[in-house]
Amino acid sequence: MKLKSLAAGAVLAAASLSAYAGDQTVNVIADGASHNWDAFIGDGLLSGGLDVITFSVATPGTYEVAISVTGQKLTFDTSSNLNGITADVWSVGKLRFVASELTGLAPFVLNLGGSALAGASYTGTYSVTAVPEPTTYAMLLGGLGLVGAIARRKAKNAA
Repeated sequence: MKLKSLAAGAVLAAASLSAYAGDQTVNVIADGASHNWDAFIGDGLLSGGLDVITFSVATPGTYEVAISVTGQKLTFDTSSNLNGITADVWSVGKLRFVASELTGLAPFVLNLGGSALAGASYTGTYSVTAVPEPTTYAMLLGGLGLVGAIARRKAKNAA
C-alpha cells in the first residue's frame, strides 16, 4: 500500500454538524496524529438512544484506530462499540467517557449508545495510523539483506 502523503488533519462535513446530532461521517487522512471532532449540542443528541459516527479513510488497508469521547448531561451505556467491539464506558463526577481502540479495515463505525438530557454535549478525539502491509516488511528485510551482502563483500575485498 502506498501512502504518498500522510498529511495532518481531517475534514468534517460541516453540513452534518447542525443542532440535530446523529449519524455523520468524519473523513480521515491517516497520519497517526490525534484530532478532535466538534461537540454536538441539541435535542437530537442520542435521540433514539444511538448516534453513529463513521470514520472513513481514503486509502483501503489496515489501520490502528483509537477513539475517545467525553460528554456532559448524558449517559453512555454498554451498547457503545467500535466496529462491534464493546467500548469502555466510565464516569468521573458529571463527566462521561467512552473509549475504544482496534486494528482493522476501514471504515470505522462508532456506535454511541445512551441517553441525553437537554443541553447535553459530547466531543471526541481520534487517531488513525496506517499499518504496513507484509510486503512492506519483506522489502525492508530484503533491503537490509542486500546492504549486509554488499558490506560483507567490501570487507572481504579489503582483506
